[in-house]
Amino acid sequence: MKNTLLKCAAFGAAGLLFAQPALAAPAAVPNPGNNAWMMTATVLVLLMILPGLALFYGGLTRSKNMLSTMTQIGATAALAMLVWVMWGFSLAFGSSPIEGFLGQFISGGSYFLSGMTAETTAATFTDEVISEYVFVSFQMTFAAITAALILGATAERMKFNAVMMFVPIWLTIVYFPIAHMVWAGDGLLFAAGALDFAGGTVVHINAGVSGLVLAYLLGKRRGYPAEPMPPHSLTMTMVGTGLLWVGWFGFNAGSALEADGFAGLAMINTFVATAAGALTWMVIERMMGHKGSALGFCSGVIAGLVAVTPAAGNSGPFGAILLGILSSIVCYFFVAKVKAKFGYDDSLDAFGIHGIGGIVGAIGTAVVYQPFLGGPGDGSTGVGAQLWIQTEGVLVTIGWAGIGTLIAAMIVKALIGLRVDPETEVDGLDISEHGERAYN
Repeated sequence: MKNTLLKCAAFGAAGLLFAQPALAAPAAVPNPGNNAWMMTATVLVLLMILPGLALFYGGLTRSKNMLSTMTQIGATAALAMLVWVMWGFSLAFGSSPIEGFLGQFISGGSYFLSGMTAETTAATFTDEVISEYVFVSFQMTFAAITAALILGATAERMKFNAVMMFVPIWLTIVYFPIAHMVWAGDGLLFAAGALDFAGGTVVHINAGVSGLVLAYLLGKRRGYPAEPMPPHSLTMTMVGTGLLWVGWFGFNAGSALEADGFAGLAMINTFVATAAGALTWMVIERMMGHKGSALGFCSGVIAGLVAVTPAAGNSGPFGAILLGILSSIVCYFFVAKVKAKFGYDDSLDAFGIHGIGGIVGAIGTAVVYQPFLGGPGDGSTGVGAQLWIQTEGVLVTIGWAGIGTLIAAMIVKALIGLRVDPETEVDGLDISEHGERAYN
């Protein structure tokens, strides 16, 4: 992910009388191939949200909450997009850096995308540039999906109007500062040397921890865990899983910001880590005395995708496979054992897979980045030093997301409340909140 925006300006040199005027260096022009790839990647990330995440989460709920879950995801993404262009992009990657301590957390300028035109550009990791509107759009989809991922922890009991109030507050005090800290050149964690190629901290740990905080504040669903609450349509969840995997290539390979070798590296890693995660989860199910399930396959796919996200361009394929395997093992035990032990109701395992998988991937990146595992690192930063840097990034993200989410949720709770009333929950949020049913 490119960390700063490049504003190209040409200044004429003052010439002496009768002297030949100095020529300004030509402004960088976006490579059409890179622009085309980044536009494609942006649309692929949108595919992850609608219909990918909507079908994935919707199929996991009970049928009476199918439309509610999908509507919350769609409306959250739409609202996040509008907030992004109004003030979100400015706070995360604005054109006017803030001097001093505050500048490690937010930037300024670019409100309502002021100053941008079809000709302005954003920098990539090399001397190339892409169109600034394309960069803004790509980053916009990241903000949208991160906010939507949280809803997996709150499904079937959070009010729609509470979600709509929570999202802009949460984006402002949680997502935008974390994105700046990790991906902006003057960001706190970027300056410390933290590696996060496509959002292990910014997206997955952030969303998972935020979901866990909300799950505790909302309390358990009525009847949970005594009453069985199986997914109503694993067929839809499987379709959503496939769409997420396809869209994730835009998420990971697009984070190279160019159609280059690092995009190719991120692509192969997104294939093999995910495959390893999917099969590992099913193997664990068999080892635990169960049948290898479709739900297990889908869960393993997401666990592998989440873990490889921060390492997509920071690992070789073998390291990516190891991350996919490890993430599936750790996430399985959090979903199957730890959640029951601590008694929290993370409805669709947003924390158990995204939060935990993100932690595994973020810390594991320190190892798979090293050249002895085929990673692209040059060995200048040892495993121990990079492990501490990665762990520091994880801890900062957990703390910021946890505290910020608590503040945002308490504001919403005080103003309009968070949870639907008992009758609405029993009837289902589809009919009670939206006046519709998924099935007749």
